[in-house]
Amino acid sequence: MTEDALLRNPLGSRTQPVMRKTKIIVSVLLAIFFGISGLAVAQESQPYHLGFDRNVYPGDDLLPALHKTFEWTGYWLNNPPGANRNTWAGKREMMKAAGFGFAVLYNGRLYNELKGKNPAQIGQKDGRDAAARANAEGFRAGAIIFIDQEQGGRMLEEQQAYLHAWFDAVIAAGFKAGVYCSGMAAEGVVTAKDIHDHAQGRKIAIWAYNDACSPSRGCYFPKNPPSPAKSGIPYAEIWQYAQSPRRGEAKACPKNYNADGNCYPPELPVETKTHVDLNTATSADPSQGR
Repeated sequence: MTEDALLRNPLGSRTQPVMRKTKIIVSVLLAIFFGISGLAVAQESQPYHLGFDRNVYPGDDLLPALHKTFEWTGYWLNNPPGANRNTWAGKREMMKAAGFGFAVLYNGRLYNELKGKNPAQIGQKDGRDAAARANAEGFRAGAIIFIDQEQGGRMLEEQQAYLHAWFDAVIAAGFKAGVYCSGMAAEGVVTAKDIHDHAQGRKIAIWAYNDACSPSRGCYFPKNPPSPAKSGIPYAEIWQYAQSPRRGEAKACPKNYNADGNCYPPELPVETKTHVDLNTATSADPSQGR
């Protein structure tokens, strides 16, 4: 080193290794800090997926407009509650081509249809029927089929026997089993929790409905949907947070329903074939049905 250089840097080259080590340590600490911060942000911003369901198929012409708002749709395998036919039959490929994922639904039995009969036998029969219909529609093995359990509260012995037999038949046929049910307390019992806690080791996917405000915010279409766990059921994979028409349980919700009490997606006409129920899910294809 020259004399001029020594005057500019009296410590000479002995400081350079120390400075390099210091820079390396600082860089590592910054990388750790920002790495952890980035992970936290990613976890906080985990995306959830908006979907709709309705008993009557909306029509081929509305699929492009619906897909602007929704990533997935409920899809009935048999007649929905109160219907004498299933208008969804044969529409899977068209909806798949339009970009939709699926939450596959099978309408189950009411208590009066099980009382005094052999509920396990009926459940086995219906479970095999659900699997056969799913196969006929082109849903592959491993897809989740949700049984619609309309009646809430604690499951009576007949209801529990029916559901367990249905679950077992669906699983034996190569599919996975799920249940659409209430996530709200009825006489101190939450149906989703009751079914989950008495599943006897069965892995059952939960689609919980809870349209009371809170936790719901009524009829709204968020760009970043809330987690299904916000329904009050921490293990829910789907949360139905609004129904059409609005139920009495949603009377405390914001006034964001249409005047007729229904939810209508943006950019769609207000008519009988466009009102929907609103859901958020952990997947853009909740049944893994694509």
